[in-house]
Amino acid sequence: MENYDVVIVGGGFSGLSAALDLVRHGKKVHLVEKSNKLGGLASTFSFSKQIEVEKFYHHWFNTDNYIIELIKSLKLEKNVIYEPSNTGIFFNNKIWKLSTPIELLKFTALPLFDRIRLGILIFYVRLIKNWKKIEHLTIKEWLKPICGANVYNIVWEPLIQSKFSVHSENISAVWMWKKLLLRGGSRNKSGKENLAYYKGGFGNLISEIGEFLENRGCKISYNVKITNVEIKDNKIKSISSKNKVINGRSFLFTTSLPELATIFQYSNKKIWLNNLKEISYLANICLVLKLTKPLSEVYWLNINDPGFPFVGIIEHTNLDDPKSYDNFHIAYLSKYISREDPVWNYNDKEYFNYAIKHLSKIFPDFKKNLISDYSIWRADYAQPITTPNYSKLLEKIEMPFSNSFLCTMAQIYPEDRGTNFAVRDGKKISRKIITYLNYNKGV
Repeated sequence: MENYDVVIVGGGFSGLSAALDLVRHGKKVHLVEKSNKLGGLASTFSFSKQIEVEKFYHHWFNTDNYIIELIKSLKLEKNVIYEPSNTGIFFNNKIWKLSTPIELLKFTALPLFDRIRLGILIFYVRLIKNWKKIEHLTIKEWLKPICGANVYNIVWEPLIQSKFSVHSENISAVWMWKKLLLRGGSRNKSGKENLAYYKGGFGNLISEIGEFLENRGCKISYNVKITNVEIKDNKIKSISSKNKVINGRSFLFTTSLPELATIFQYSNKKIWLNNLKEISYLANICLVLKLTKPLSEVYWLNINDPGFPFVGIIEHTNLDDPKSYDNFHIAYLSKYISREDPVWNYNDKEYFNYAIKHLSKIFPDFKKNLISDYSIWRADYAQPITTPNYSKLLEKIEMPFSNSFLCTMAQIYPEDRGTNFAVRDGKKISRKIITYLNYNKGV
């Protein structure tokens, strides 16, 4: 039985980033993935041989330097494309474009003074250098006094409620501050937002990374669900699934915290297990539509009117060229949801009918026959709930075994989850693992 320097559990971008760094430093790595594909929440599926898309919508901002550095290290930077984006909101039964300062000034749902306050918000958030000074506040406590009640009630509150559901009143101001900072940083001097994407889709990049890893000697195993962990002298000796045992000198876990708690449910670290459960998550249901015509000209449409079963409509082919998708148009309808919500248990047909009947309220010309195909994807743990003083919770979830390490979506804070920061944290944790291995060479 082979003994690996590092066993990585989870093939999302944090696991892939760590694996890349480790093999480049000559470490013997085994990466295990529970599904049949790498990529985690950025993994892909196929409508047909010509049309492969992500299960959940993705793009990069101009400031996403960590993922670009990774791509450059693979000599693939020619495949990164940069495109202007069109954003807007659906409010009061109307689509309002909000991509430029001029479009913001035309947003007459707000009085002129409030439009100006909304516009200067991006500049205000740049003045905050120490996020810990606002970490004790909720979004509402921090944001409403800055932008005013009218702006908050019309623009921000509906989005926060749709995004965080039952948790919306208890989300740290840091989450919103970082979101505003990130979006503001992706705009050029004229105020227009530019976004980046990988030519042919994230699936192409993930395949390139997987091939590079295997060429460097990294073993990748698919469809491996960890069912047992062997622990001795406060070290993990091996992990196992139904038909596989994997030994290692060190272990990196990149799974969600609830999944991690399940893997270690029989360990004697009861306080640590309870700490893991203090961080909650929302699930996500994402309806992906393959359309013969676009719904609109907008790439990212936030839904600010109440009663809709999605927080946003992301028309992917308003960012990437429809020619990459056999001239079809791809749109995502995203809903964050508590797993206790009855809608979570809808089957695909029930959820499709539930969601699609609302499209004609937004797009009067929409007809169901424009849908050539659809697919529905669910993520049990899509969004960590970053409550006020969230950093104190993170201090209590570090792995309690001397040769084990943790790098998960929940730890990306104060940034929000995303492939760019997953790459950053994956590389960062790999350096800690290398230090551990070099210090414990004979172990």
